[in-house]
Amino acid sequence: MTIFVSGSLAYDRIMNFPGRFSDHILPDRIHNINVSFNVDSMVERPGGCAGNISYCLVLLGEQPQTLATLGRDCRVYLDWMEENGMGVSGVRVIDPERTASAYIMTDQGDNQITGFHMGAMLHSADFSFDFYDMSNAFGVVSPGNLEDMANFSQYYKENGVPYVFDPGQSLPAWTADGLRACIDGATVLIANDYEIGLIANMTGLDEAALAGLAKAVIVTKGEHGSTLRVGDEVTQIPAVTPRQVLDPTGAGDSYRGGLVKGMLEGKPLAEAALMGSVCASFAVEVQGTQEYRFTMDEFNERLAGVKVG
Repeated sequence: MTIFVSGSLAYDRIMNFPGRFSDHILPDRIHNINVSFNVDSMVERPGGCAGNISYCLVLLGEQPQTLATLGRDCRVYLDWMEENGMGVSGVRVIDPERTASAYIMTDQGDNQITGFHMGAMLHSADFSFDFYDMSNAFGVVSPGNLEDMANFSQYYKENGVPYVFDPGQSLPAWTADGLRACIDGATVLIANDYEIGLIANMTGLDEAALAGLAKAVIVTKGEHGSTLRVGDEVTQIPAVTPRQVLDPTGAGDSYRGGLVKGMLEGKPLAEAALMGSVCASFAVEVQGTQEYRFTMDEFNERLAGVKVG
């Protein structure tokens, strides 16, 4: 089966703040905020939702096609993708632009503040599916260029391709009608608990109503696990305890990689979601979104230690 993963490719500049943001923000002055945080470390690594999800799928034995854009500073990222078995044929290089960049600051409570420069992501991946057998395909639409997100979602629906829709950080840029159109017909709508609240506010649809548009809704809640809603039935999916927590950045993308792998294997959605939890537990153990490693034996050992319900 061909897996198409669309979304962002970005260079992540990851910073750690040795305190809590809330200690430096005055609640009664939130309307006129002016704060500066001195960080104690910064690293630059390849990231972006599409790259992170594809990376996880490669660890799980898949060969996804990544549909995204890079800028004129693409060489480091393309080399990384090729070294790690991530397909690059769907990556379009936008020469005048720089690659999208995320500036991610995390405090000791795992709260995050992110600044994002779109760069090459302002341009469509301009990918054609003409040479692929879409009767044997699966799509993942993750945060990236809005035109791609809308067009790919529509294309998958029109061609009967199952797809996961993950609007994530792109939410502020959507109209209510555009967002509903992408959700409608998705196999799974996935978002974290904050994002699902934004989706509800934007569309006027609560979680139960959203589950009427998509076939299933998954809400991730970090260390508190996740929930799977299919119709009126809600299943609690436990988090998997990692050996240590160094960096939560990208854990959600790893979850999505594990979820998709389980769906490709034909597992019930609850079991597929649990595979997502396992992948996320590996991701938080290291700094960076594409730095963790595991063998399938290590993955299966951790999976065997948890269960749904």
